[in-house]
Amino acid sequence: MSLAPKQQFSLPRTSYARVSVPGFSPYYETSLGAAYLDDALAVLRSLPDESVNAIITSPPYALHFKKEYGNVDKKDYVDWFLPFAREFFRLLKADGSFVLNIGGSYNKGLPTRSMYLYRLLVNLVDTVGFQLAQEFFWYNPAKLPMPAEWVTVRRIRVKDAVEHVWWFGKTAWPKANNRNVLKPYSEDMLRLNRRGVRAAVRPSGHNIKSSFDKIIAGGAIPPNVFEDSPDDFLKFGNNAANDLYTMQCKEAGIKIHPARFPAALPDFFMRFLTDEGDIVVDPFAGSNTTGAVAEGLNRRWVATERVEEYLLASKFRFENFT
Repeated sequence: MSLAPKQQFSLPRTSYARVSVPGFSPYYETSLGAAYLDDALAVLRSLPDESVNAIITSPPYALHFKKEYGNVDKKDYVDWFLPFAREFFRLLKADGSFVLNIGGSYNKGLPTRSMYLYRLLVNLVDTVGFQLAQEFFWYNPAKLPMPAEWVTVRRIRVKDAVEHVWWFGKTAWPKANNRNVLKPYSEDMLRLNRRGVRAAVRPSGHNIKSSFDKIIAGGAIPPNVFEDSPDDFLKFGNNAANDLYTMQCKEAGIKIHPARFPAALPDFFMRFLTDEGDIVVDPFAGSNTTGAVAEGLNRRWVATERVEEYLLASKFRFENFT
């Protein structure tokens, strides 16, 4: 899904020094960031220690069938990913965050789930030293009922429609402010507030006091499950067929990245975990949704991608900005 039109972002534009990577030439640049067609590890290793506020990324998953954008076999995935993770840890400031979107898969030829992503989770904490701040779950309505053998042929499994999004801190105290991601209250909650909140003790033991004023808080605290709602101007599906990025790829005859993640994900975490002028990195940029969202939210950014066709098409995401 492409970045929402620029008029939907209310942040004032402020000038910040663009991040430069010593020894590398950008494939393209904007006022706030740069995209590199190069090896991600090499680019990361050229950035200084504790210079990054957030790493927000969705690397290739360890699927049991090969994708055109490249993916590592499950048995090798942890060993492949750990060198990146060590660089992430080195680059992050003490209050920085690493946000990882990763999906699961089935074991080849069996109706059982792979444990590769959980092995990665354990290693990120126990081997690299990250702190798991919170788990999030992305309900992706665009997911197909796969593997077909188990879901649509034998009918012994159901559609897998949730992906993990793990938020790690370099320390136990990453910078965060949930006031920046509050959601509008539902009509039922507004009606309850107008009537007034009665003091009560719930069966769970929670004590609800009469002074509990929801409107003062400015909005509802969002849950750790991402799914579309009528109040969201950014959507969590990734199957858009008429967004700017998709339409311009078709017009230019350029291949559309087959595994885009929605702008709503990096938008949420950038608002939640970073401030204007902070530096955000995506080493597996693909169609560079992260960079485009960062541009719209007035964050500086660095993105790397090894497939030139994907990076060329990602330029379309920046045509909303002047």
